[in-house]
Amino acid sequence: MANFTPPNFKDFSIIGGPNQSVSNSWINGKRSFSKKITYFLSPKSKGNITIGQAIVKINGEIYKTSPLKIEITEAVETSLGENNPNYIVENNIHLVAELSKENPYLNESFTVVYKLYYSDEIGISSVNELDKPKFPDFWSHTIKIPRLEVKQGVYKGSSYRYVTWNKTVLYPQKIGKLDLDPLTLNVSVDVPTNRADFFGNRVYQQVPKVITAGKRSVNVRELPEKDKPDKFNGAVGDFDLEVFLNKTELKASESLQAKIKVKGRGNLKLFNLPKLSVPNSLEVYDPEHKQSIKTDLKGMQGSIEDIYTIVPQNKGKFPIPSISFSYFNPDTEKYISLNSSENIIDVLDSPNNDLNISSNTNFLVRKNPLIFDMPFSFIRLKSNFISVNEIKFWETKKFYFVLIFPFLLLILFGIITWIYRKRGLNKSDNRSKLANILARRYLSSAKKRIGDKDLFYDSLERALHNYLKAKLNIETNEFNKEKISELLVIKSIDKLSTENFVKLLEDCELARYSPSTLVRMKEDFENAIKTIALIDKQL
Repeated sequence: MANFTPPNFKDFSIIGGPNQSVSNSWINGKRSFSKKITYFLSPKSKGNITIGQAIVKINGEIYKTSPLKIEITEAVETSLGENNPNYIVENNIHLVAELSKENPYLNESFTVVYKLYYSDEIGISSVNELDKPKFPDFWSHTIKIPRLEVKQGVYKGSSYRYVTWNKTVLYPQKIGKLDLDPLTLNVSVDVPTNRADFFGNRVYQQVPKVITAGKRSVNVRELPEKDKPDKFNGAVGDFDLEVFLNKTELKASESLQAKIKVKGRGNLKLFNLPKLSVPNSLEVYDPEHKQSIKTDLKGMQGSIEDIYTIVPQNKGKFPIPSISFSYFNPDTEKYISLNSSENIIDVLDSPNNDLNISSNTNFLVRKNPLIFDMPFSFIRLKSNFISVNEIKFWETKKFYFVLIFPFLLLILFGIITWIYRKRGLNKSDNRSKLANILARRYLSSAKKRIGDKDLFYDSLERALHNYLKAKLNIETNEFNKEKISELLVIKSIDKLSTENFVKLLEDCELARYSPSTLVRMKEDFENAIKTIALIDKQL
């Protein structure tokens, strides 16, 4: 409803809705219309709570509901029968946190995967996160799930369908018993009833359910002190060490690069590489740090490297000492030390040919000492002057060319920019028109396919995405629902219209995996038409 303002539910958590239902009837030639908006609420505390007024504006008139006072008491235990919808939901849907390890070492990776199991007896209309787990005592990385997939699995010996909702890789940063915060979801569950609609299809009742995975704990073990190397800096995993010089022979004042690289599997982002040590006669600049790391359910894999630039100042041979790197392998539960070989840099020439520096001493050895009775003999005392014509620069053609040339460049740049901008606008306008045509075509196709769940929701989802392409000139395939919501808010679309649009996208996605009635499809189609019309009006 375009001009509907809901009450302020500050004392409640909205666990379901708003759901809308529309009713039209004709009695003795007179049409009556009603629209119902339903919210499912969960109180945040006990006591007397007042739900404020809802406001709607119709034909210029403002209508308000009366405030509603309710009393929140302690939970009451009730015995539910097997045919009770809440009993069916309670025993047929489960949120489970699966851990790959329960006793990891400090800085050793493990994964927590949240799976939503549900039986074939029920369907799922929508799922929203209420509490997302936080991991303050861990380095964490959430693995993106591009699309929810329904698979078959077994939970507690029974066959279930399940959806993997969240996958996170964790590296513990403290030892001892650490708790993992629970994930809490708000799920709208379709429960079958014993009734059938006009077409003989089974009627489903929608039941809201808040479900949590519960708290899980891991016991993080301290790395053993036995045989721990002195230079160990916290690397845990399985690694290889590479030290590489791009050249070993060069002239003084030329540069070379020394690369220290560690590659493998483990906590690559959580430790520092060993430092390069060189003689004082070599000038070393701060290293350039590079990393190529990907994180999956096995943890971090890839490489990190420091690249040093070295510039020798004098002729001679200079050693680059061996570099040592140590790590702890949790599979073998042993420390491993890796050492590179020693390298020698041979500087063949020096800007001061009369100087030679030995790598084993700090003394300068002078080959060709200067003749001290003629200390300034190397300075030229005579100069050869060359006369030039006294021609004023501003009287030459070159002066006028230099003066006019920047203005010509600016004009040319402006013309090129105008041409490219015009082409870009034309392309953008054509894409917008094409997307608008496709949106209308898919809406028409969705209307014709009401009754065929898969084809209907596929057409409806395509229509919604093409509408955004037409109006906001964006590629919606590159955005998730949160990004789309942000863009609509930026375009000054009201909150209710934005929520309705995103909910339609969620319904289209989840409807493929749950049963939908003909009435539900018609409601979704009508809601799509009205939501698009409201957004179009505001834009």
